[in-house]
Amino acid sequence: MALTSFWFLIFAAAVVLAYYLTPVKYRWVTLLIASYAFYTISSIKTLIFMVATTVITFYGGRRLGQINAEHKAYLAEHKSELSRDDKKELKAKVQSRKKKVVAVILIFNFGVLAFLKYFRVYITALIPGINLGILIPLGISFYTFQAAAYIIDLYRVKYDADDNIAKFGLFMSFFPQIIQGPIARHDQLATQLYEGHRFEYKNLTYGAQLILWGFFKKLIIADRVAIMVSEVFDNPGDYQGAIVFAALFGYTIQIYADFSGGIDIARGVARTMGIEMSHNFMRPYFADSLSEFWRRWHMSLSFWTRDYIFYPISLSKTFGKLGKDMRSRVGDRVGKLFPVLCAQMATFVVIGIWHGAEFKYVAYGLYNAFIIILGLLLEPQLKAAVEKLHINAESRMWKVFQMLRTLMIVTIGRMFPKAASFTVALSMYASIFKGNGGVPFSEQILQLGLTGIDYCILLGACAVWFVISFY
Repeated sequence: MALTSFWFLIFAAAVVLAYYLTPVKYRWVTLLIASYAFYTISSIKTLIFMVATTVITFYGGRRLGQINAEHKAYLAEHKSELSRDDKKELKAKVQSRKKKVVAVILIFNFGVLAFLKYFRVYITALIPGINLGILIPLGISFYTFQAAAYIIDLYRVKYDADDNIAKFGLFMSFFPQIIQGPIARHDQLATQLYEGHRFEYKNLTYGAQLILWGFFKKLIIADRVAIMVSEVFDNPGDYQGAIVFAALFGYTIQIYADFSGGIDIARGVARTMGIEMSHNFMRPYFADSLSEFWRRWHMSLSFWTRDYIFYPISLSKTFGKLGKDMRSRVGDRVGKLFPVLCAQMATFVVIGIWHGAEFKYVAYGLYNAFIIILGLLLEPQLKAAVEKLHINAESRMWKVFQMLRTLMIVTIGRMFPKAASFTVALSMYASIFKGNGGVPFSEQILQLGLTGIDYCILLGACAVWFVISFY
């Protein structure tokens, strides 16, 4: 059931009505029934996978909560008897027990994700013509990463474990976010889902505005520009020169309008019931560096990789020691940066794999990692160049240049995930620098499925979007 479909609007409206007709204490039950009904309608054959992830994560979380509580109680009871070394030894034993629980849950959940989303890609590549008939569950990446964050946070004793499997099932399956996210954190969303919200007119109107804004971006911008983008990328051998870059830039617009529009619809539906879901985009095309772009783009994924991949690697004793050992060979600065560089590489490989199993997605992650790592390594030289050229780094023109430069870097990288394969992406890159085959750009752009009126509507809609984002 697509977010922009008529039936989704009917479904969402019915849920909101039922939510406010239900007694406040039991409104979470209405949301749970609605979420499972939505998932059943959309993907009944794969419901078992979400249920399995929910059950093992819930009971694994309960076990971690039990270990945490036992440790806390033991320390309180034997506080005067334990020396500092005793406490360290006890903590190490407790951590070891918790790591085993976390390992089992993560291996199961990510194993299911890998099997369903990635396994068939590699089997198909190895055995051409085979059809495994494996369906990918709706939202599996989102709810798997959400479950992983919950378990790791319990391991870190960030909050207490959920004690109601039905309520936890709602946290895992909340229907507005299951299609496009965002990846929710338990301490940010769960309480909002479990407590009943009373009707407030401002929530209804603001939620409706978000939904309409999402429809505007998806239907008027994304779906329209997708026509010309698909024409070029579905027939890469038929186009070259500026028209390929125009399609690539169009895809840059399409993916943002489609993804952020979907998030706006999801957030709007939730908001009509008083539930505030996290932002997933913060004007990313106004970013002045690629690092800043990733802090503004798909923020729930970026923050997830930051908290559970980047920080653990960059702050780990192992990588810190490796960095110190390398200082004598590569210099103090590079040795000091070594843990951060490794963390960046691991983070973007995961981000690449998140998008898909083919090598083109890994290449997309490596492309972003390489540019960010190069920027870190060359930071002193770049600052020196700015000073030598007497550029005012605080001037508006310099900021605009940085934004346009970043937008160009982002646009170029989009070729990898959009092209049919890694090799096709490389050939399309090369085709940009070829001539247009004697056909004027103004004529060729009108042969991609859109009329002149369509392009006027598209430009006008993008102008409205830009002005609203700017202000």
